[in-house]
Amino acid sequence: MLSEISSWLPWVLTISALSLVFVQGMIQSRQIRHLKTSLKDRCDTLGRELHATASGSMGVGQRLVACERQLHELRTTLDEMRQNDPLRISYDEASRLVDLGADIDDLMNTCGISRPEAELVSALRKRQAA
Repeated sequence: MLSEISSWLPWVLTISALSLVFVQGMIQSRQIRHLKTSLKDRCDTLGRELHATASGSMGVGQRLVACERQLHELRTTLDEMRQNDPLRISYDEASRLVDLGADIDDLMNTCGISRPEAELVSALRKRQAA
């Protein structure tokens, strides 16, 4: 009887080992399927998040371009207003006249500015000349 058991023992061990390998393969197959599903879900989630981020970035970029355009228009308008400001032209003219030797009454009559303004322009130009 011992010889009968010893002749079947290698077969039993081989079948047991193959069974264990088969069970391990099934378990790993399930794990791989689970990991694939998990990875696919994660990729889908990341894709949606990336799309949302890209859409938001494009919206912010468009708003930034619009703000830059408005800023440029405002700067242009401000520069035009500064160049066409009649008071500035009067003060520039008054400064030029002071350099030519005009007195305060001449500044008031020629440039249409008040006495304190004419005195101020005269004092500033004389101080800059000194």
